[in-house]
Amino acid sequence: MSSGPGPRDTKVYACPVRDVLDRVGDAWTVLVVLVLVQAGKLRFNQLRREIPAISQRMLTVTLRSLERDGLVSRVVIPSTPPQVEYALTEMGRSLAGAIDVLAGWAEANQPQVQAARRAYDSRKDDSQSDAA
Repeated sequence: MSSGPGPRDTKVYACPVRDVLDRVGDAWTVLVVLVLVQAGKLRFNQLRREIPAISQRMLTVTLRSLERDGLVSRVVIPSTPPQVEYALTEMGRSLAGAIDVLAGWAEANQPQVQAARRAYDSRKDDSQSDAA
């Protein structure tokens, strides 16, 4: 087992947007941040109940990545069995504001986006049948 940096640790990005979007651009990260901003602190299983479609493994991976990037804090509560609480850090809360703006835009524009997709798909279907 290697104790050196893993493949992700060796990535060097000249572009800060790409560096950060690699983390925050996936759907699970966005959902975890949105749940934590509303709930405050949550234990692992509480988080899992709030995001029922996420697997235990994917939630674990997402939380570890968010903790690594300084967006989520992880506090172990000494008990039997030990409990772990997750919360957004100050930086995570600032990200939540940006995600909230994006979520508002998505909610306001989803019908138009879906209509544009249907229109595009019907044109694409027509052009494929003409080509056959």
